[in-house]
Amino acid sequence: MSDPATAPTALDLTLLSEPVYRGSVQHLYAVPDHPGFIVCETTPAGSVFDVGSIFSIAGNDLNRAIFRHAMYSRLTQPATWARVQAVLLQSDTLGVTWRDQLMDGALPAMLESGARTHHVGMLDGETGEIVSQGMPKTPSCYNVVRRFPVMKPPQRNVMGNFVFDYAQFHQSGTYVIPLEYIVRFGVTSGSSILRKYEALSDREKRAFELELGLTSPMQAWQMLDRPIYDLTSKYEPEDRAVSKQEALLMSGLSSQHFTDTIKMALLGAWAVKDLLDEIGLQLWDLKWEFAVDGDDLLFVDTIDADSFRATSTVPVDGHSLIIHYNKQAMRDYYRLVCADWYAGINEAKAEAQRTGAPFKLVLKDGQAKGKYPATPEVDAGFLEIQARKTALIKDHVLGAKDAAAIRAGLIETGLAEAEFYRSQGLLDGLLKLNAV
Repeated sequence: MSDPATAPTALDLTLLSEPVYRGSVQHLYAVPDHPGFIVCETTPAGSVFDVGSIFSIAGNDLNRAIFRHAMYSRLTQPATWARVQAVLLQSDTLGVTWRDQLMDGALPAMLESGARTHHVGMLDGETGEIVSQGMPKTPSCYNVVRRFPVMKPPQRNVMGNFVFDYAQFHQSGTYVIPLEYIVRFGVTSGSSILRKYEALSDREKRAFELELGLTSPMQAWQMLDRPIYDLTSKYEPEDRAVSKQEALLMSGLSSQHFTDTIKMALLGAWAVKDLLDEIGLQLWDLKWEFAVDGDDLLFVDTIDADSFRATSTVPVDGHSLIIHYNKQAMRDYYRLVCADWYAGINEAKAEAQRTGAPFKLVLKDGQAKGKYPATPEVDAGFLEIQARKTALIKDHVLGAKDAAAIRAGLIETGLAEAEFYRSQGLLDGLLKLNAV
C-alpha cells in the first residue's frame, strides 16, 4: 500500500497520459513515478438516476474540486472534531446512550490527530505544487489522492436468480469498502428511503422505523431528533439498499471496524453540516465511502454537492418552498420537465432487474429502438441558475464573500428557480414536491 510520506509534492500536468478511468463526473489519471497515487480531475458534467453524464453546469468542475479539497482538509484537523464533539454534548435530542456510543471509538482518535483520508492535496494550476492545507494561489480542477484497490463483485447465476459474490472482500486487507453510507438528518420529499417506507404495510413500517431508530412515523420534510443512516451497494450496476446484516457481510470488515465506519459517517456528516450552517444551508443528507488499509479506516471518494443534499427556504405564492443547492434540483427538473423520459428510465430499470442485464445497456438499446425517449437537453437558463448556486458555495469555501452576502445570493437564486418553473407552467408541480 502507498505510504503517505512518499506522496508527490508537485506535478506537471503535461506529463499525464490518458485517463485510467473516465467517470460520469470525474476522470482519474496515474501519477508518473508514483504508482500509489491518483490525480482526480473533476468535470462540469452531472449524473442522475445512474444514467451517466447527461448535463453540464458551467464552472462546476472547479467549484466541486475546491469544496472537496477544503472539506477533506477540514477532516484531518482535530479542531473540526472538537466542534463536532461540542455539538453532540450540547444536543438534548440524541439520547444519552446513543450519544455515548457515538463518542466512543473513532471520535477520541480524531480529536487527537484528525481523521485519516485518502486526500493528499490540490494541484496549483500555475506552479504545479500540491497543497495539502489551505487553498492554492491558483485553485484547479485537480486533486491528488492515495490509490486504493477497487474490487467489483462478480454476478453469479444461482438457480435462475442473479446474486453478487463478495467473497474477495474477506480475503484482502486493503480495498475500497463496497458500500455507500447515507446519513440523514431529515427526510425530504424526493428521498429514496421515504418511497420505500410509503410502499410498506403498517406492520412493515413499524419494523422499518425500529431498524432506522425513528421515534415517530416517517414523513416528508421531517427533521429528525437524531440522524439515521442506511447503506447501499457501491459496485453493482445499480445502487441497492441493503440491511445492516448484509452490509456487514458485503464489507469484509470485522464487526468492530464496520461499527467504526458507521460512526465515522455520522460524525463526518456533522462536520459538513458545520460548514454549510455558516451560509444558512440546511443539510438533510449526504453519503460517504471508506477504504480499509489493515487496521486503518479512511474517508475516500468525493465530497461535494453531488454527495450531499442541502436546502434553504424561499417564500413563493404564500408557500414556503424548499430550494435544493445540489443535484436534487436536477432530479426534480427531469421529473417535472421531462416526465416521459423519467418514466422510461424507471421502465428500463425494472427491465434490467428482471433480466439481470446492465441497466445502461437496457436503456441504450431501448432508446435506439424507440422504446424509451431519448435523453433530453436541459434548458440553458435552468443550468445557469445551478451554476450560480455552486459558485456561491465555492465563494464561501474560499472566503471570497462574507456569509451574509452569500446567504442573500443563495436566496436570490432560489427565487429565480421558482420563476423558471412558473414560466414553464410547472410551478404547481414544484410546490407539490417541495413546498412545506
